[in-house]
Amino acid sequence: MGTYRMSRRTMLRGLGVTMALPWMESLRVWGDGPAAARHASEAPVRLAVLFSGNGFHSREWWAKGEGDAMELGKVLEPLSEFRKKLLFVRGLYNAEALKGNIHSSQTGNLLSGAPLASGGDIRSGTSVDQYLAQRYGTSTKLPSLVLACEKSNPSVHKNYSMLYSSHISWSSPTTPTPLELYPALAFDRMFKDGAQKGDRSVLDAVLADAGDLRRQISKGDQQKLDEYLESVRDVERRIDRAGKRGELQGWRPALSKPDMARPADGIPQDIGEHMRLMCDLLVLAFRTDTTRICTLKLNNDHSSLRFPNLGVDYMIHHLLSHSDTADWLKVNRFFLEQVAYIARKLEAVDEGGRTALDNTMLMYCSSMMTGGHDATQLPVIMVGGGGGRIKGGRILDYRGKPDRQMSRLFLSMMDKMDVRPGKFGDATAPLDEV
Repeated sequence: MGTYRMSRRTMLRGLGVTMALPWMESLRVWGDGPAAARHASEAPVRLAVLFSGNGFHSREWWAKGEGDAMELGKVLEPLSEFRKKLLFVRGLYNAEALKGNIHSSQTGNLLSGAPLASGGDIRSGTSVDQYLAQRYGTSTKLPSLVLACEKSNPSVHKNYSMLYSSHISWSSPTTPTPLELYPALAFDRMFKDGAQKGDRSVLDAVLADAGDLRRQISKGDQQKLDEYLESVRDVERRIDRAGKRGELQGWRPALSKPDMARPADGIPQDIGEHMRLMCDLLVLAFRTDTTRICTLKLNNDHSSLRFPNLGVDYMIHHLLSHSDTADWLKVNRFFLEQVAYIARKLEAVDEGGRTALDNTMLMYCSSMMTGGHDATQLPVIMVGGGGGRIKGGRILDYRGKPDRQMSRLFLSMMDKMDVRPGKFGDATAPLDEV
């Protein structure tokens, strides 16, 4: 079958619904990127930033060797199958984060390197994801998607707003990007033309258009389209079921049972289900080119989440982080399993010679190395090829070296997306090794 030259932004449409499509051999045009150097038929580079608070087990966050021979500490073992596409980065830090030496002061500028205001004021810096969203994300339906699995905390701790602990994404120095905790609302933002929740299934609305498209594409693409539509249907079903069972797994209120009818379309009460749904939404967003930039905050710094799904229900995450117990390791690995899940899903998506993971920078980080507030070096890993521009299977160690600003990594990541500001945060040059 010949190649169809369809519109630059080929989509399925229905009443009140617009759904972008994944890469197909019959529909080779992705759209114009921010730089003319990238061919229109080449899949775009994406950025996903995943965060969990309170650091990791002090003895089990490590990597040795390179390539297939790379050894990983127990925290990182869930990523073993991706060793050849893994970049383990040590020694980077944010100088401004050391001033307060508490959770808020170490988290609020994690993705910007900016100074933080205290004393009741709120001021940070535009984060790298939103800087890119404002420049690189303009050709997609959503400039970015900012997801979370724990509510923000508006209180104050030792003269710093706890909003800093709750938000790693900042649209401007004074505006934390709103968090989407509700999978159903995130789904609507991705696929429905209005922000409000509607009753009609997204798939039901576009099936007629999908049928027309199916007659124009190759048999291989017909199978890809069927698999894609089924994956959307699966997420719809799971969102519909979410929030109908389980117990709250964060802060425990004094009232043990509700004294009013349960509202519909709430946040899933099982933290494992909540995180997995958000991971699936991230993958769907990239597969459909609905956005190329997604930030997923798995929990807050100074987090109150509990993990009965892991048998760890006796202590909140923050308190657990001040130990190196087997349960703390179990929770650490649970977070890394979410990263591995996303990587596995993206690796399974063919985009014409590369996988979606090859075209993605999947960065995972925390704002301190351990629960003891050590932010002199930040735990950072990256999985994926950045559009063929990043070589994995390596360890980059900047300990003891000058100019080890975290923002230098951000400049390197921007470079892979053809955005080159010259300066970002407290950095003026990218990391040449990335």
